[in-house]
Amino acid sequence: MNRKILLLLLTALMAATTVAQANETELPALCPNGTEAPAEDAPKVLTTFTVLADMARNVACDRARVESLTRVGAEIHGYEPTPSDLVRAQEADLVLYNGLNLEVWFEQFMGAVSDVPSVQLSDGTDPLLIAEGAYRDLPNPHAWMSPLRAILYVENIRDALIEIDPDNADAYTENAAAYIAHLEAIDTVLRETVAKLPEEQRVLVTCEGAFTYLANDYGLQELYMWAINTDQQGTPRQVARLTDSVRSTGVPAVFCETTVSSDAMLVVAESTGARFGGSLYVDSLSEPDGDVPTYLDLLRYDVNLIVDGLLGE
Repeated sequence: MNRKILLLLLTALMAATTVAQANETELPALCPNGTEAPAEDAPKVLTTFTVLADMARNVACDRARVESLTRVGAEIHGYEPTPSDLVRAQEADLVLYNGLNLEVWFEQFMGAVSDVPSVQLSDGTDPLLIAEGAYRDLPNPHAWMSPLRAILYVENIRDALIEIDPDNADAYTENAAAYIAHLEAIDTVLRETVAKLPEEQRVLVTCEGAFTYLANDYGLQELYMWAINTDQQGTPRQVARLTDSVRSTGVPAVFCETTVSSDAMLVVAESTGARFGGSLYVDSLSEPDGDVPTYLDLLRYDVNLIVDGLLGE
């Protein structure tokens, strides 16, 4: 990339970052109704993975206890529930899951749990279909990776909490509104930042096709090695096909995800001269002292990593 153009882009990016920081100082505080630990008799909410748990905690705040069924770093697609998981679900007042065939085990799992309501958080989104492979024409499940669509998740969480705990409806409504304001700020900055990238640089290459919604909603072209992590991963055919695509587009950086091996993508990078831009978070948060202890951190981290990679020479 021409150094003058790169300098202009970096200047624009710094300006966008400054805007983001300024906007964040004007945003409402998260959990405006209180951040104390929920009471022991507060409703218990169980989510299928850590990203959903963090969303739910920011709507429940001090009015409900929220736990994730799976741990940090777990592969959610092919997870195998344990007997203790069934006990935790049976003791819950509400179970929240993504749907769209993400948790392929969920229907059987909940079939063994009686009288506990469950809510699909992707309900109401316009699903994007997988274009190829074994899952062709099935919905891509990763709708939460678009901040715009995550707003719908938050609204569904709010409504589900009000359904089981109507006495705290006002608190859940206010908490959700504050959290949505933060998602809207990220949406604005992401949209403005991607718009400043040259069109030929707006190509996102990943191991799993987990960024379909983000790419669709923010004007990026998406290339990936496999559609969903339950596919075969890093086969010679997948590597060869993606290598050809990366060469033809001239994209400067490629990425993988934290819950899968990046070995096959490193082969693509070496074969094409593209840089390996790093590993993106999708299905799991990090530990509290890691890069993405919250879902909002996940969005910011991934966006910064992607933009830094696509701006690289």
